[in-house]
Amino acid sequence: MDWSKIKTIFIITFLILDVYLLYQFMKIRDANKYEVISEASFEEKLKADEITYKDFPKDPIQAQYLSAKPKVFTQVDTDKLKGKSEDIRGTGTTTLHVILEKPIKITAKFEPAELSTFINDNVLFGEDYQYGEKSDKDQSITYFQTAENVPLFKNINGMITFKIGDKNQIVSYDQTYLVEMEKLTAKEEILAPLKAIETLHQKGMLKSKSNITTIELGYSTLIQLAASQVLAPTWRFEVDGKESLFVNAFEGQIIQFNSDEKSKVE
Repeated sequence: MDWSKIKTIFIITFLILDVYLLYQFMKIRDANKYEVISEASFEEKLKADEITYKDFPKDPIQAQYLSAKPKVFTQVDTDKLKGKSEDIRGTGTTTLHVILEKPIKITAKFEPAELSTFINDNVLFGEDYQYGEKSDKDQSITYFQTAENVPLFKNINGMITFKIGDKNQIVSYDQTYLVEMEKLTAKEEILAPLKAIETLHQKGMLKSKSNITTIELGYSTLIQLAASQVLAPTWRFEVDGKESLFVNAFEGQIIQFNSDEKSKVE
C-alpha cells in the first residue's frame, strides 16, 4: 500500500472540503449582511418620510389558523337577561338585539372603562370581549370578541355593537358570538411587524409624517362559509390615533374591511 499517495489524497480532499466550507460561510455571511442592509435601508426610508412607529417585539412571534362557528342564541340565553332589559330579540338567530331598560350615560370623550362594569355584569360572555372602536358617524361603540387572548378584528359574527341615542346615552346593543374555536394548524412564525409596515409603505398606505401609535396582533376572517369561518393572524396598525390598517400576518396581504365583508389587496 502506497501511504504517500493516500496521504496526498487526504490532503487534497481536506483542501477541497475547506474551500467548500469557506464558500458556504461566505454565502451565509453575505446573505445576512444583505438582509441587515435591506432592513436598515427601509428604516432610513421611514425616517426620510418622517414616519414614526411605536416599539414592537423584536423576537419572532408564532401563531396559527383557527376555525369557529357563529352561536345561535337560545331561550336559555335570553332568559339570563330578563329583568335587566326592556326588550330582547334574537332567539333562534345568531344576532341578539337588546334594548336597555335604563340607558347608560357616557361622556363625550368616551373611555372603555365607562362600559366595563355593564359588559361584565350584564352581557352574555362579556368577559370575552374587548373595546374595538367608536364611530361618530354611525353613533356606535363596538367591542370585539377575543380568541387566544387577542381580538377578532371587525368580525361580524363576534362583536357587540352599542347604539348611542339622544343625550349621549347607550340605548341598545346587538351581539354576535363565535363558538367551537379550534386550532387548524400548528403554530408557526408570522410576519415581523416591520415587514408588515414595509408592505403598507410600498402600497402607499402610509402618508409622510404618519405616526403609528398602536401595533396589535389579532385575527381576521380569511374564509367565510355559511356555517363556519377560518381565522388568520392579523396585524393592526393604528395611524395617528385614528385610522387602522390591517395586514395578514402569514400571507402579508393588506386587508380592507367593508360593512359586512372584507377584501384583500395584493
